[in-house]
Amino acid sequence: MHVHHLLREYLQVHGYWVLFIGTFLEGEAILIMAGFLAFEGYLNISGVILTSFAGSFLGDQFYFYLGYFKGKKLLRRFHAIARKFREALRLIEKYGAFVAFISRYTYGLRIVLPIILGITTLPARTFLWINLASALSWATVFALGGYLFGKSASLFLDDVGRYEQHLMLALVGFIMTAWLVHLYHAWKLKQPARKRLARMRALRDARRGTQ
Repeated sequence: MHVHHLLREYLQVHGYWVLFIGTFLEGEAILIMAGFLAFEGYLNISGVILTSFAGSFLGDQFYFYLGYFKGKKLLRRFHAIARKFREALRLIEKYGAFVAFISRYTYGLRIVLPIILGITTLPARTFLWINLASALSWATVFALGGYLFGKSASLFLDDVGRYEQHLMLALVGFIMTAWLVHLYHAWKLKQPARKRLARMRALRDARRGTQ
């Protein structure tokens, strides 16, 4: 009980700041965990949604203007952003301004897409309104996802508090599994491109060897 009391006090003081910083950067995992902690009573679910909405919205606004003012320099300096530039452009060409809405739902492009959008001709005011709607939906969906996970567990367990640590581990395991499945799927999708690149390099080396 003493440990739970200390944890509750710590989260009440620092939990929302940690959540804000986490959602400013990426945040799905920390937001789901915060939703579960809200079910457990350590945080308030309305506070979790509002904090994650603010962090997510301000984060993407920052990345958009970072692309607007410094985007071209970032592309030249950071190869990781440059590598994802073409992939981001394909999404923008396919979905247009809607990419601004789905950017925070795309793993691996969450930060890059707003930067790329800042480089394009998308008006800042249009991005702001789309970003508002996207941040609110994202914060609500993932926060309630963690909250409903705890709610669902309470239907099968008489005392959820007794199994709190096990449920948190299960939730972390689920998030990590989903992350690994996504990485594997992304790796499989890029495998044909890697094979084509390998054949091109082999052909180039063969031509150099004959010269």
